[in-house]
Formats: sequence, structure tokens, C-alpha cells
Amino acid sequence: MTTALVCCFMICLAVIADLNGKWRGSVTAPDGSEVQITYNFKVDGDKLTGTAEESGHEVKIDSGVVKGNDLKFSVTNTEGIVIPHEGKYYGDSVSMNLNFQGTKFHTTLIRVVDK
Repeated sequence: MTTALVCCFMICLAVIADLNGKWRGSVTAPDGSEVQITYNFKVDGDKLTGTAEESGHEVKIDSGVVKGNDLKFSVTNTEGIVIPHEGKYYGDSVSMNLNFQGTKFHTTLIRVVDK
């Protein structure tokens, strides 16, 4: 029984560790323009760190937590506005919701494969 539980735990950690790396998506701004967003996730246990980049501006991921396939973090943009994020990791994609000053945005992130 203990061996089975340890194996299940290790599989869960392997799945979450796979979240590590670069992910990209886009959101549609209120003016209709498409905004590309890139995240570089780093997972250590249940802690999520890394960076987010938009229009050449890179900011750090704050207060990042991973529980199962759910992730939650915030970023503070260059104007000092905190943007909460909540998402779900599906292996080949991440479904992400952002809350920018009360306006909610959704994006699907896809892993970036560097060549």
C-alpha cells in the first residue's frame, strides 16, 4: 500500500514538473488588438516562480502556487498594477484566466519549443 501511494505521489510530481518551461498565448485587449503573452514557469514542489513577458516587458511571477493541476500566481506590471492569474495545466496546454483591474481575460497557453 505504501509503495502504491509513493508511486502515485511521484507520478503527480512528474506531471507538475512538466509545467516547467516557456508557454505562450494571447488575449484580446478592449481595443480589439491581440496581445501576445509569454510565461517562463519554474516549479519547485508546490511553489511556482518564473517570469511573464508582454510587448518586450518582463516581470516576475509572485505568490505562485501549484496544487495538483491548478496554478495560481500574480504579476505586477510595469505600471505597478497587480494582475492575478488562475489556471489549469492539461499536459499540452494551460487554460489561464487573468483579472486586470476587474476585467477578466482568458487565454490558452501552448508550450514554446525552442529550435
